[in-house]
Amino acid sequence: MFIISYIMAKKLPVLLPNVQRSLEALGENVRFARLRRGLSSEMVAERAGISRQTLSALENGSGSVSMATWIQVLFVLGFEKDLEAVARDDELGRALQDAKLPTRRRARKPPSKADE
Repeated sequence: MFIISYIMAKKLPVLLPNVQRSLEALGENVRFARLRRGLSSEMVAERAGISRQTLSALENGSGSVSMATWIQVLFVLGFEKDLEAVARDDELGRALQDAKLPTRRRARKPPSKADE
């Protein structure tokens, strides 16, 4: 009996150019933050529970790095408070939400006995 196993390649997302630039800038910021703290890539990777290769991919702005990995690295570097600020002041979202709010009409008063 032969068992055939297929290794499926990880499907990489197709990123818009602006998204790719944002990932690269964020990765560069993470690298600079790590270096300012005097932490080696081995140390940060170990503390985040990831490989050095994954940390390198993150710092280079790869779209294949999971959101959980990004958050783990940001926590290791002490940026958990910055994560709490994401989408906190969502002016566009609030404006769109307010535009969809139904306007209530006042209920009519029942006719009074004097009107009859």
